[in-house]
Amino acid sequence: MPHASRPFRLPRLHRLLKLATGNRAARGYLAVLAASVLAVFLFPEGGLDLIPLLLTAPLSFLAVVLPFGPGTEGGTAVEALAVGSWVAWLLVCALVNAAMLGGLTKGSVTATPPDVRASRPHVPHPSWREGADTARSAAPRPRGVRTLLAPAVDNWLARGYLAVVVASLGFFLYAAYLSQDPGFAGIWPLVTTAPLGIVASVLAAPVDWVPSFSWLSPLVFTTGTALSGLLNAVLIGRLAHRIRREPHAAA
Repeated sequence: MPHASRPFRLPRLHRLLKLATGNRAARGYLAVLAASVLAVFLFPEGGLDLIPLLLTAPLSFLAVVLPFGPGTEGGTAVEALAVGSWVAWLLVCALVNAAMLGGLTKGSVTATPPDVRASRPHVPHPSWREGADTARSAAPRPRGVRTLLAPAVDNWLARGYLAVVVASLGFFLYAAYLSQDPGFAGIWPLVTTAPLGIVASVLAAPVDWVPSFSWLSPLVFTTGTALSGLLNAVLIGRLAHRIRREPHAAA
């Protein structure tokens, strides 16, 4: 039916909130984030603004292109609206991250759809199991990594995120090797692959200390941020799968 998907929107939102608050790890993450936001308002001159952004990365870094946030100058109404919008955006980012953390702690999501699993042939007699096990052990098993990475490419949300990561890495490589003035091109891969992308930048820093290997630094940084982006895409895909499973389970 054309309108069959409409009743699922609210259950999907309920599923997102349940994943974000339904286990101790997700609630602990939200508590740490709330404490960091409170510290920003209690100590406005303490330079703590970056902590909530790091805790809610990578989505929170999209706010850097928006003309509002703490420190916005204007009247009282303008400043209140700017800060309120910033807090609301952080809340959305925090719920998404907490839901991904909750989905991760509840176990992995299989990448094989239910209809595909149902269509697999069933071995009717126990005597066939030995031969099937022998054939399964003799055949190569490349599906382990493929199944693990499947959530990063089998839904539009994760694919869209990967497209942004690829674009940021391409711009960085162009600026690092072809542009005469690379500037701060490395900030975009950091923004799109945070928080793990920050670890990649730390690992790539020692390469710059050896002049003869300094040309490898962009490649090490690119490899680390690419792996970070792939892991983020897997988590985003698993979250999309878990939210999508609720309507099917109810049906």
